[in-house]
Amino acid sequence: MAKIIVKDTTIRTLLKDGIDFICITDIARQKNPSEPKDVVKNWMRVKNTLEYLGLWESLNNPDFNGVEFDPILKEAGSNAFTMSPTRWIALTGAIGIVNKLGKNGGTYAQRDIAFKFASWVSVEFELYLVKEFQRLKEEEQRLIGWSAKRELSKINYRIHTDAIKHHLLPPEITREQSSRIYADEADVLNMAMFGTTARQWRNSNPDLKGNIRDYASINELICLSNMENLNSVFIAQGIPQNERLIKLNQIAIHQMSILESPEISNRKLLK
Repeated sequence: MAKIIVKDTTIRTLLKDGIDFICITDIARQKNPSEPKDVVKNWMRVKNTLEYLGLWESLNNPDFNGVEFDPILKEAGSNAFTMSPTRWIALTGAIGIVNKLGKNGGTYAQRDIAFKFASWVSVEFELYLVKEFQRLKEEEQRLIGWSAKRELSKINYRIHTDAIKHHLLPPEITREQSSRIYADEADVLNMAMFGTTARQWRNSNPDLKGNIRDYASINELICLSNMENLNSVFIAQGIPQNERLIKLNQIAIHQMSILESPEISNRKLLK
């Protein structure tokens, strides 16, 4: 469950069946901090609100109970009419609004419905909410992309180590010697991409957890993935390590110049 801050108000969000929901109970606190449920109920008494909710359900919910909806709409707006999220869901089988119990309890609405409610509470608040929600989704997509590229890098790393095992490790070798060879080849990639070894990076960043690749950008991970594949081929071809390092560094600079801005060309080639 993610949260966004809108004008000093914490708004909870959740993902249900692949659909984004926003807590309208939290939004209602902008209008009435002590009784936000009453704000939601008052909004749902409005005929225009129910017309919108009914249309949304008709378009998105094949199980929407239109037979029950018609008399509700006729009654809406009268002095005696009341409506709550619980009653709305029970009568119509609505899916655009859900009630959540427990620690993170409250009434949540599909994001379009939540934006509609926010505009009823405050047009200004709605604009800030939309902006913050978009920022949240962009950040989520960025993290998903980074994670996918990191996993791809791990897969290619296994291909890389397999090439080392079959072409660089002698038939008889100690575990310590084997680890040193693997580490040396990993540092060939680190030097080609980042200009530093794993140990040098750790010494320069003692407060950071993980390794240098955990802090790489998506573009750097793409480039690293390509270089691991190429280094596997170079190893199989018997190219010496010093020559592979120069080739890989040149490839890294070329690929990063394509993936990023021309200022990357300031990197100097290894000779």
